[in-house]
Amino acid sequence: MEILKAIFYQPLYNGLILIYDFIPGHDLGIAIILLTILIRFALYPLNSLSIRSQKALQDIQPKIKQVQKEFANNKEQQAKELLKLYKEHKVNPFSSCLPLLIQLPFLIALFSVFKTGITDTAFADLYSFVGRPEAINYISFGFLDIAHASPILAIAAAALQFWQTRMLMHSKVPHPKSDGKDEGKDEAFAATMNKQMMYIAPVMTIVIGWSLPSGLMVYWTVSTIFSIIQQYIVFKRHANESRQGGIAAQS
Repeated sequence: MEILKAIFYQPLYNGLILIYDFIPGHDLGIAIILLTILIRFALYPLNSLSIRSQKALQDIQPKIKQVQKEFANNKEQQAKELLKLYKEHKVNPFSSCLPLLIQLPFLIALFSVFKTGITDTAFADLYSFVGRPEAINYISFGFLDIAHASPILAIAAAALQFWQTRMLMHSKVPHPKSDGKDEGKDEAFAATMNKQMMYIAPVMTIVIGWSLPSGLMVYWTVSTIFSIIQQYIVFKRHANESRQGGIAAQS
């Protein structure tokens, strides 16, 4: 636990206090926003890699289904062919989990910051070069108590989560309809699962965020906005690269 505290909690806590003490007005909400942006820029390359891999995985879905159908009775060969396909298209099917796994320690650390409170006891975790603030004002933006829950922020975060998921779903390349009944059922099942996930994730965000300190939900909301912008940039770049690749192949 001490190692995790030293790796995640202390840097995050010190960064928050450092930004809070530096910015004019000493607004804790603005400090959280700036800290979130810094974290997201630090994770930008890994998140971009994950988004690109997700997009590439969507693009090769017809080939994946073809391999699954062709080697339906030979699971070992099917696994080998799928690995070969992923390698050929430089796709990592597990990379989509990276952003969540990486952000989870930050979420837990930030939760600990607000659970413990920015108090005299917590000031013991400050680095020697970080000044100790005289007082912490938990009222941010003139109206929001960062230390307490905000249902409005939870709903806003859920709405953004829905938009992000919908954006990812709508980026899928349309595949030709299958004539086979089994494949048709599989596609219908996958479509249903995707649609359910589009609603389940926002509902879970509301349920979890309803009782969390609003400071954590500020982080969550800003992080989701950052993800939406990053997805848009990566998708647009991917589309341009695909278009240029198609033109090069024709010439």
